[in-house]
Amino acid sequence: FCPAMGMDWPLTSGDGHPSKGAVLSSKHLSLRQNCCARPELVTATDMVNYWQKVFETNGIPEARESSQYIVSFVLGAKTFQSLDSKSLHTPLTAMQQEQIQQLSNKRLQRMPVQYVLGEWDFQDLTLRMRPPVFIPRPETEDLISLVVEEEFQKCENSALCFPVSVPHPVILEIGCGSGAIALSLLCKLPQSRVIAMDKEKAAVDLTRENLLGKMPWLRAGCASFSFLGSAKQLQLWGPIDVIVSNPPYVFHEDMASLDTEILCYEDLDALDGGDDGMRVIKSILALAPSLLKVSGSVFLEVDPRHPNMVERWLQAHPNLLLTLCAIHKDFCGK
Repeated sequence: FCPAMGMDWPLTSGDGHPSKGAVLSSKHLSLRQNCCARPELVTATDMVNYWQKVFETNGIPEARESSQYIVSFVLGAKTFQSLDSKSLHTPLTAMQQEQIQQLSNKRLQRMPVQYVLGEWDFQDLTLRMRPPVFIPRPETEDLISLVVEEEFQKCENSALCFPVSVPHPVILEIGCGSGAIALSLLCKLPQSRVIAMDKEKAAVDLTRENLLGKMPWLRAGCASFSFLGSAKQLQLWGPIDVIVSNPPYVFHEDMASLDTEILCYEDLDALDGGDDGMRVIKSILALAPSLLKVSGSVFLEVDPRHPNMVERWLQAHPNLLLTLCAIHKDFCGK
């Protein structure tokens, strides 16, 4: 497993600024003082209801979900719904109240809940999160399932000729971010070799942390090379079975309409795909033939408008010898 710096697009720091609704403290400071005065009256349910109202007053999206995630996190639970009746109604300690307030203040600044908590679940993994590294979306879990399904199908087909017990592909992930895709594939396909690339050092570091936190028995290397000039280095790993990527694919004109949480905290160049959303997609497809086995595959998460655009682009570049084989919708139907 090799999280490697080296993508062809420049990435900004993703640093943002609090929104207008972030500078207001009278109500939540009042709660803090009241909690300290009579902590026996403040329960997890009280806190969720209170912060939900504060978030709603200040235009914070998903106000109830945000308050539930924060309170349950402080209580050591994954979800508010998983807390038992005793946990819901037992008075919180002063330290727990302070922790909830500190995290809620971050959410008031429109920081994504994933960054507020510093972790997030993706498939069966709990991954560390911190800005500005791209936050994995649930739709991307479908992408991983497609890769795993194909590899097991290849394995079954091969077994018709000779016994092959488990898939053992060489997989290249381009743009590893937090390492969500790479680590999930290693869990689902434990015999695989995964090379994970990202130009942004923050992403490489976070991928390494998540790898060591979840799979300390694996050795992680790190190399630095440019994405477009990386073919020779990547060929040292042998022919690639699968290239997988959730590349920047948002049309540049759509960037301004993204949520404040994204615009202020996430790495925008991990989202901005250029005028047609295809800037990085084209680079990946152009590089693929020099890396893939003859039967190799490329899996990409793209905008709903992209499949037809990708097909036309491939037809205009027949020398790449790539064919669009399938289009899959995510669980949202996109």
